[in-house]
Order: sequence, then C-alpha cells, then structure tokens
Amino acid sequence: MILIDGRQTSAKIKEEIAATVSQIKQQNQRVPHLAAVLVGMDGASMTYVGAKVRACEFVGFDSTLIELPEDTSERELLNQIKALNNNPDIDGFIVQLPLPNHIDDQKILMTIAPHKDVDGFHPVNVGRLTLDLPTFISATPYGIMELLERYDIPTSGKHVVVIGRSHIVGRPMSILMSQKRKAGNATVTIAHSRTENLAAITKQADIVIAALGIPEFLTAEMVKENAVIIDVGITRVPDTSKKKGYRIVGDVDFQSVSKKASHITPVPGGVGPMTIAMLLKNNLLAYHRNL
Repeated sequence: MILIDGRQTSAKIKEEIAATVSQIKQQNQRVPHLAAVLVGMDGASMTYVGAKVRACEFVGFDSTLIELPEDTSERELLNQIKALNNNPDIDGFIVQLPLPNHIDDQKILMTIAPHKDVDGFHPVNVGRLTLDLPTFISATPYGIMELLERYDIPTSGKHVVVIGRSHIVGRPMSILMSQKRKAGNATVTIAHSRTENLAAITKQADIVIAALGIPEFLTAEMVKENAVIIDVGITRVPDTSKKKGYRIVGDVDFQSVSKKASHITPVPGGVGPMTIAMLLKNNLLAYHRNL
C-alpha cells in the first residue's frame, strides 16, 4: 500500500511556485497578489484564511486580508467585491465561506469577476470546466488531480466511482476524470444518497473518490483489492482518549480499507493540504493571464 502524502506534495508545489516568484522578482516585475475577504469571526474560517496568508508569504506573493464584521450588509460586501474586481493590483481573490445567514452566498459568488475567481466557483468558470476550456479549477478537485498525476496513478480506461455530487467536489471531479487529460480518460460513475446497492458499485471501482461527509462510511467490504482510494471527507469525531476530546477522520475507514488499497490518502494529511497549494497555483495562473 502506498500512502498518498498531501503534505509532502503540497510543500513541493509551494516550492515550485516560490521558485517562479523568485524569477519574477529577478526580472523586477510586480509579484502575484492574492486577496481574501472574511466576514465575521467563524473560527474554522479564520484558521483557514490565516493559513492562506502564511502560504502567500512563503511563496512570495503579496496578500491582502479584508476582515469585515459579522453585521456587514450584503450591499457593503458587494461593494467590496466590486472594488476588488476593479483593482488592477489584485490578480485573484476569494470570499471565504460560509457567510453570515443574512448574505446570499450565490449572489456574492456571481459578483466576483470570472478572471479573478481563483476559487473556481463562478458559473462562467464551471461552464468552461464542463466544456474542457482553460479555466480555474476549484482547489479540492484540482488538488486530487495533481495527486493522481504526481503519483503516476493510471486512470485511462479505469472505472472511477465518485461518492458525492456537490458542486465543489463531486460534480467537478466526475467531469475532470472523464476528460482527455493525463489524470483522466476514465469511465465515471457518480453515486449519492439515493444510490441503490452502493457497495456493489464501489466494489467494481478501480478508483473511489469519497466526498459525502459521513465519517468512516467507506469500509473494506465496499472496495476491491488494489483499489485507489481518495478520501475527501474531514469530520471531528468525539474521542475522550484525545487531549482535544476529538479525533479527525475522513469518509473512509482507513484502518480496514488501507489493507486492501494500492494507494490511499490519509485524513488528515491527504487531500486537505492540497487545497491551499492549488489556490496559490490558480492565483499564479491569474497573474500570468492578467499581465
């Protein structure tokens, strides 16, 4: 069994981006600039955005963090986004989700200029992805594709089962895996909460991508020998034996499934660390496009 190490891979990607930024500096050009908008004091969002800022510092990007109070109105946030759209010094930016309940997430995401939408959530970028046109791929699917490529995992002609149909992971993964690309050319099945005989389907899969948000859902009895397992889930499960009172698990029962898998991503340390690295990669792409 080969452990697919997202921490090591993401570190390598960041080093590659840092080398590119170093060359940009040597040419006396401005460096890429990424901005993030954070509304409110959600703990997980603050942690995640803080990690993004530190990652920008590591690779040499300029970064701007715009922190707005919880009671920021939708109109105020829209005006902030429009200002970022029109700022030529900002190559790309994200609005950290979730937003407070009084703000329409979709309305906000629709207002972000597609050429600065480095999260890849705007309908224009989703449409371009569907048509196999150059675009920003949302960070989690992008990270999975990068792991498959860098670990030289064969995908052409393989049967891939994606469990989950979210707009952020499941649907884009199914599209990417079926396209003509290095980590692609696969036959893809999308399974979800209404799928009957799910275990019979996953047992046929050469590659299983679990992105349904149910802790340790995929068990050894549901996969065949030497399957490749990509675990996208991340859930805190109460555990009194741990100092923090919980442990972090994925959608895969790692202990049992890892004994049958040829390759598997751990949780934590698998897909998760790749998201920020791929966000940086998207922003570097936006920078080159905006020159």
